[in-house]
Amino acid sequence: MPDRRKAPKIHDINALQLPPVQHYELDNGTPVYAVDLGTQDVLKLELVFHAGRPYEQKRLAARATARQIREGSKQYSAAEVAEALDFYGCTLSIPFQLDHATFSLYTLSKHFVPGLRLITDLLQQPTFPEKELEAFKLRNQRRLSVDLSKNDVIAYRQVTEQIFGESHPYGYNSQASTYAALRREDLVEHHQRLYNGQNCTIFLSGRVTKTVMEQLNEAFSRASPDGLPAHAQVSTPPAQRKELHLKRPNTVQAALRIGRPLFNRQHPDYQGMYVLNTILGGYFGSRLMANIREDKGYTYNVYSSVDVMQYGGQFMIGTEVGHESVKDSLAQIYLEMERLQQEPVGEAELRMVRNYLLGNFLTLLDGPFNVADIVRTQVLEGLPMNYLEQLAETVRHISPEELQQLAQQYFNKTEMVEVAVGP
Repeated sequence: MPDRRKAPKIHDINALQLPPVQHYELDNGTPVYAVDLGTQDVLKLELVFHAGRPYEQKRLAARATARQIREGSKQYSAAEVAEALDFYGCTLSIPFQLDHATFSLYTLSKHFVPGLRLITDLLQQPTFPEKELEAFKLRNQRRLSVDLSKNDVIAYRQVTEQIFGESHPYGYNSQASTYAALRREDLVEHHQRLYNGQNCTIFLSGRVTKTVMEQLNEAFSRASPDGLPAHAQVSTPPAQRKELHLKRPNTVQAALRIGRPLFNRQHPDYQGMYVLNTILGGYFGSRLMANIREDKGYTYNVYSSVDVMQYGGQFMIGTEVGHESVKDSLAQIYLEMERLQQEPVGEAELRMVRNYLLGNFLTLLDGPFNVADIVRTQVLEGLPMNYLEQLAETVRHISPEELQQLAQQYFNKTEMVEVAVGP
C-alpha cells in the first residue's frame, strides 16, 4: 500500500499525444472522423456544415436557419421531434458559431438509429414554419433591446465592428431591422445551398463500432442532398488606431474593450501569441489581474483573449470598472503591454504559465468527447493531426526573447481599437 502521509512526486508533463483517429468517407463522399475510445455504450455525433456568416447572402440568415431547422419537418412537428428525443433519451442541439452550423447528438448506442432518423429528416425536408420564424424574430428583437441596455454588450459590439468593419461577416451587428428583414425564403435558400453532404464534415466519438459506421453510412448517404462545397470571400481588416468613447450617464460601471485584428491558427505566430496572451491576461494569475484587480482594486475581472475564426481572428482585452477608474485602467492596460515589449518575461513566471497551459492540455485529452473536440478544431481549420503536440512543444520551449518580439509586433498602441462605454 502507498504511504498516504507522503505527497506524490511532481512530474513534468513531457508527452502529449492525440489518441488514434479513424478517417472514413461515406458513400456520398462526406468525410467522417471517428474517435473510438469509449468504455460505455454512448455516442456523440456531430454534423458540421460550413454554413456560417461568411457564406450568407442575407444578414442573419445563417443563425436563423440553424435555430429554425429543428422547428419541424414534413414528417415530424417540433413537438414530435422533442417527444421522440425524450423517449429515446437523446440530446440534440444545433449550436451556431460564426463559421459553422452543427447538429450535435448525444445518445446511447442502442438508440443511435432513431436519433439518426430524426436528424436526417430535419436535414432533408425542414419546413421553416412562418409562425415560428416570426416568434424567433420577436424573441430576438426583445432580447436585443435588453442587451443594448448593458454597457459590456455595447462595448463588445462596437469593438468588433471597429476591428473588422461593419460590412465584414465578423463585424456586422444585428439590429431590430435586420431581424425584421428576414423572410422564410432566406432560410430556405441558405439551407438548400449549404446543408448538403459535400459541405459537411462528420465527427463521431464514444463506442464507435463497425455497426455504428454502417448505420451512419446508410442513413446519411441517402438523406443528404446533392450540392457543392461552400466558398467564402472575406477581406482582411487593417490594423489601425481608433478610439470610441460612448457616454451613458445613468449607468454605474464603464465597460472597456481594447483589441485589434489578428489571424487564425494557421498563422506561424499564433502559437507564440497563445502563450503571450496567457501571460498578459489569459488566466487568473496574469499580469492584468495582478495589476488592475489585485493591486489597484479597480475591477473584479479583467482578461485578454485571442479569438480565432476560420478566416481571421482578433486580440481583445476587456474589463468593467467604476467611472472614476477609467482613465487609469486604460493607462495600466497599455503599461502592461509596454512592459512585455520592453522587458523579457522572467523564468519563474514563464515556468508557471508553461505548467498551467500543459495542465490544461491534459484535460483536453480526457475522454473521447474532449478528444473529438480537438480533432474537430484541427480538421475544420486545416491543421495537422499533431497540432496539439506542436502547440505543447511551443509552450515548453518558447523563449522570453521570442515573446518579447511578438509583443513588439502585436501590442502596439497605434494599432489598437479602444472602446469605453459608461458614465
